[in-house]
Amino acid sequence: MISYIKGTLVEKTPARIAVEACGLGYEILIPLSSYDSLGEVGSEVMVRTHFHVREDSHQLFGFVTLQELRLFEMLISVSGIGPRSALTILSGTSVDDFCDAIVREEVASLTAISGVGKKKAQRLIVELKSRISEEDARLGDGGGTTSPRDNVAEAIQALIALGFKRPAARKAVEQSANGAQGGLSVEELIRGALRHT
Repeated sequence: MISYIKGTLVEKTPARIAVEACGLGYEILIPLSSYDSLGEVGSEVMVRTHFHVREDSHQLFGFVTLQELRLFEMLISVSGIGPRSALTILSGTSVDDFCDAIVREEVASLTAISGVGKKKAQRLIVELKSRISEEDARLGDGGGTTSPRDNVAEAIQALIALGFKRPAARKAVEQSANGAQGGLSVEELIRGALRHT
């Protein structure tokens, strides 16, 4: 699995980029939100990736933020939503707005996204609401490429890698984040979470 690619941005269009790393050129499909956040051609970039394999194709999808990647992976787990549909959804709304619409069951907000009809919006709500907590939808307003929500998600993933179950990891990180002045770094969240367990 390819976790991320760091290299020189060689080509850039709203739907795809090419990044050269160690003499290899990677074609990466991206949402419009990532396009807006990337630098100019010739600049050094780091793109978080999802490698999607099907019988007839191998495609690399890229994202500037961890929260975009996590939402993409959630979206493609929903029946009837493929990688291209997930990219269209990410291109049509911000992660925070999408999570708010799911948590509040706002079908009208979801159907305003290109390619999402009423039935698909209802399916997204049914399948994702339990996975997107209200706290996740509210954490941070995202400054730059790392937001407080990115840090929380990374801290949770780190605890899971250490052997914690997802609910226990989420609870410990949330306890660590509660009462903190401003956003904590990933390391601070993990240290605080380990103290709470």
